[in-house]
Amino acid sequence: MTLKIAFLGLGVMGGAMSANLVKRGFSVTGWNRTKDRPTIAAFTSVGGTVADTLSEAVKDADVVFSCLGDVPDVTEVLIGEQGALNFVKANTLFVDTSTIGSEAAKAIANALMHDGLRFLDAPVSGGDVGAQNGTLTFMVGGEYADLQECLPLFEAMGTNIKHCGAISSGQAVKLCNQSLVSIYMLALCETMQIAKKMGVDPQLVVDVCGSGAAGSWALTNLGMKVATGDFQAGFAIKHMLKDLRLVSEISQSGKGAENLPAIALAMENFLKVSQLDEGQAAEQGTQAMIRAYL
Repeated sequence: MTLKIAFLGLGVMGGAMSANLVKRGFSVTGWNRTKDRPTIAAFTSVGGTVADTLSEAVKDADVVFSCLGDVPDVTEVLIGEQGALNFVKANTLFVDTSTIGSEAAKAIANALMHDGLRFLDAPVSGGDVGAQNGTLTFMVGGEYADLQECLPLFEAMGTNIKHCGAISSGQAVKLCNQSLVSIYMLALCETMQIAKKMGVDPQLVVDVCGSGAAGSWALTNLGMKVATGDFQAGFAIKHMLKDLRLVSEISQSGKGAENLPAIALAMENFLKVSQLDEGQAAEQGTQAMIRAYL
């Protein structure tokens, strides 16, 4: 049987991810709340079909992918009063690739499964570069059999698909990932400031340090963007602030609050930059954190 796929959310990530599914020969119907997003062209240019309504996009789907913004967005689109669960057929598998945290993933899963549907939380890492090149990492929570069913779909979009455990475990690992990358950005910005002060070519820092123990995805892909002031968003500051908010909420929950000074400093710097340009800087990529140092 040929799987029919709906893809909800055709932004910077979703537009490229859905395009890679089409390139692999899958039948994909996309939908986006904002109809004129330029990122939709990545999907339509390779033969993807865009539905006018959410119900039209999902009504025949075997698998419904979503790549949306914050918890309220995912909740509304998937399980809201006019959400996708109202229009899909029985046993449809929902795969949410957004970053929404473990508690929201559990709540959405419970609502879907109550209606006889299935759910995987499958947040991604790799940024817009990974989405475009089909090299994303998927951190998947849910039934292993459900993952195996749509493994060819994951493999069309990524090169590292990891089953992390039960529903919500993908979200848990993703928040660990975001904690790391936010702190990496602090180190990257400060390193480029030091290199500038010492008269070191930033490309030399990327090439040499990137090949040794200090190597990281951030250094390789964002180092020169920090150095040259290229702030085009692959992953926007507003989304990082949302993810770090989720991390902060978890750190403050339970019996004792965790002391996370590095994450707190990252949040402080991202927030400072997000308020520049009358708030428009929140749309810039996370590498724009360097503006907090200038």
